[in-house]
Amino acid sequence: MSVPVSQLAPRPPEPSPSGRSTWARSASTRRRLGFAAGAALLTLATAACSGLGRTAVGTFSYSTAAERIVKISSPPIKGCHRMAPTGATAVLNNTLADVRVYRTLDCRGKEMAYIPSRLGDNIAPNTPPWRSYAFVH
Repeated sequence: MSVPVSQLAPRPPEPSPSGRSTWARSASTRRRLGFAAGAALLTLATAACSGLGRTAVGTFSYSTAAERIVKISSPPIKGCHRMAPTGATAVLNNTLADVRVYRTLDCRGKEMAYIPSRLGDNIAPNTPPWRSYAFVH
């Protein structure tokens, strides 16, 4: 029994009314689904990482009376943070968040300095050092 060659070869896809073949339409649909899946995955990853605790992106550094430099990379935004026991004589806020520095250990008191993002502060001679800091959030 012989079969004509026209019956063995697959037929090319019929064009749709829009002029596109079914294969091209499905590639476009696959691409859109891929973008949607990627966006959903990116959203989930961002939401999962945000639960780890917010940080002040960048470096917060200060120098002590003994000329020792302390650098903290991406410190936590929340809470009061103590500096070295001798305190700080100069502060550099190279983070993306503003910070307040205090002369007390518990981030309280009237003697406070507000240091915006990417700026610094030095204490005046014969004044007490900064002892704690808290980020503005």
